[in-house]
Amino acid sequence: MGELDEDGGWRMEDEDWRPPRRYLEIRLKMSRHALIGGGTGFIGRNLEKHLAQKGYDVTVISRMPGPKRITWHELEKNGIPSSVNVVVNATGQNTLDPTRRWTPGFQQNVWNSRINSSKTLAQAIRAAPQVSSFVNFCGVSHYPPSESKIYSEEDQVQGFDYMSRLCLAWEEAAHTGDEQDCKCTILRCGAVVGHGGGMVQSMWLPFKLGVGGPLGSGKQIMPWIHMQDLCSLIQHIVEKPVPGVVNAVAPEIVSNLEFSKAFAKALHRPCLFSVPEFVVHAVFGKERAALVLSGAKVKPQKAISSGFKFQYPTVKEAVTQLTRKG
Repeated sequence: MGELDEDGGWRMEDEDWRPPRRYLEIRLKMSRHALIGGGTGFIGRNLEKHLAQKGYDVTVISRMPGPKRITWHELEKNGIPSSVNVVVNATGQNTLDPTRRWTPGFQQNVWNSRINSSKTLAQAIRAAPQVSSFVNFCGVSHYPPSESKIYSEEDQVQGFDYMSRLCLAWEEAAHTGDEQDCKCTILRCGAVVGHGGGMVQSMWLPFKLGVGGPLGSGKQIMPWIHMQDLCSLIQHIVEKPVPGVVNAVAPEIVSNLEFSKAFAKALHRPCLFSVPEFVVHAVFGKERAALVLSGAKVKPQKAISSGFKFQYPTVKEAVTQLTRKG
């Protein structure tokens, strides 16, 4: 048998004895402490809620101090809290903010918000051996658009425009170096569809009014993932480590037109009007417009092979949930 020692650990008297399962579950739960960069954004808020519901203690890195928060300045000064063993970085200026013009200053904000936060966390993790998993977000813009090629994590990525070069630099900034890189997962994420923000929020009113439709021709591929699947995938990765690159996209590959039609159908509305390319260019500028007017066929090969099960693998299932009343 065994008994608790003064430090709360088990002192073994019989080498074949094992502590009760309930004790192990409590110890595991106590050890789950996640630190989220970008925790006040669309993805970060949902991830914080998801992990908290799964029994994690969650701390958010923010520009402003507060309960369950640390500031970026405090992180740089004091390092990662000793109780934290999971770090997720979802920091990044909203690239497709239609209220912001694509000026050199805004471009620099988009770049720095991703690169600097990734570098800061990677550096902090080097001095935090208790961190067992580091998940850093990235995009899928460095997969070149192709009518026939379907990309997996094994394929080479390229820097052929602003967004693709940003993704390459973003991934490089997250490298922690040496043996620590085995803890790092780069999450190449498609368009995230969920309640309360992102793409669905911008689509909701025009589609509800019956005037929604695809962007440009609509033929461009649109890598996507449901918010619930994204949060569950991150939990899966930190609990069953999947180092290296992971494509965070749904299994079903669709065009922007196919997604638009499915969304309109779920709302019982027509999908008759498209947004001309020149309008998209006028609103976003050429470099940002490429994010929504072009896209590559990407499959989540590594997620599936690691045993992850998508709750919303198809657009029909996703938009049905997103438009359900109540």
